[in-house]
Amino acid sequence: MYVQIDHDGDAGTLRVSGHGLPTVELIRAPGTSPDPHIPIGTRKPALLTLTIDGEPATIRPARGRLLRRSYRVDVRTDGVRYRLVPCGYDYSRFTRDGHRLGTLLCSGDGKVIDEWDRGPTPRDRALGTALAAAFGTGASPWWETVGDIVGELIP
Repeated sequence: MYVQIDHDGDAGTLRVSGHGLPTVELIRAPGTSPDPHIPIGTRKPALLTLTIDGEPATIRPARGRLLRRSYRVDVRTDGVRYRLVPCGYDYSRFTRDGHRLGTLLCSGDGKVIDEWDRGPTPRDRALGTALAAAFGTGASPWWETVGDIVGELIP
């Protein structure tokens, strides 16, 4: 199944579509300055609008600090809970209502590589792809991050 990803980080827009897929759009509030480390430009929920086939969904990206799980992105739509959370340096796990659907890889270049554990629904595939493209995937373990911080403090 072909997935089309249209991403403009400077403008803060992302659109995922394809034959048989619902259209997922994620938009950063107009006029906001993008964070260059985040493909969509922000992790602040108040600055993001998510729609799936034109219907609003609730998105809650965590702040992205020390622990891998602090880079998670939660979405609620139609009574379903989705989560994208790093599970390695490059990959993130995508779940629906706590059940693993697969892993996704995106380095922020707008291309997503997916590996599904079970057959995803078209909605699963479109939303997972959109979240991976908008926020990237993977994160360093906490101990490596702490080491980097300490290394920066030592002259």
